Amino acid sequence: MSEHIVDHNVDKDHGDPEHIVSPKVYIVIFLALLLGTALTIGASFVDLHEWNPIIALAIAVVKATLVVLFFMHVKYSPKLTKLAVGAGIFMFLVLVGMTLSDYISRAWGRW
Repeated sequence: MSEHIVDHNVDKDHGDPEHIVSPKVYIVIFLALLLGTALTIGASFVDLHEWNPIIALAIAVVKATLVVLFFMHVKYSPKLTKLAVGAGIFMFLVLVGMTLSDYISRAWGRW
């Protein structure tokens, strides 16, 4: 008769429930967020015409990704949590796309 050894600390299907993140990782991410904030402020003083909002949004997306992955622990979460986050981002992009398509199409008859 074989004995089954069950490790209750690690569940392969549901992620690692006891994953401990090093304080060094949090410090590095915090410094990266501060750098992103400084870049956003610095970019606001440079006149890049139509590129200003694009650059600001790109920096904001990088900062939001760092927050979601590390401070919300999505990086170490099970696949179902990552799927839920991905579905939320996809839905957000669909709604923004629909809003922009309405906004762009309003001036079609006036050119």
